[in-house]
Amino acid sequence: MQSYGILSMKTIEFISSLDEYDQNRIRVRLLTDNGDLTDIMYQYETLIDNQWIAIVRYDCAHGFFHRDVLFPNGDKEKQSIEMDSLKTASKYAEQDLKDRWEWYRERYIKKIKTK
Repeated sequence: MQSYGILSMKTIEFISSLDEYDQNRIRVRLLTDNGDLTDIMYQYETLIDNQWIAIVRYDCAHGFFHRDVLFPNGDKEKQSIEMDSLKTASKYAEQDLKDRWEWYRERYIKKIKTK
């Protein structure tokens, strides 16, 4: 009798608040296969005029790990980031957003004012 392994694909999604007023957050989506990380997405969002706006996103769309910085006019600034593993990339994305969310927000707000 032959035994076949059962694939255990799992999606983990959650939101983590960055400030005491819950107006800035990180949206996270992690995909695993048998416990191994296979895809990640970390997105910094801020509340502007009662609407959640995505400002920075790290993911592996397009086949590579990168950061998209989003602007009010719809433009995107895409930067490829070399990492040795998805686990390292995940830690990097989370830490960058926790450390720099205020700077990303200020930059976005300045762009709104200059539109």
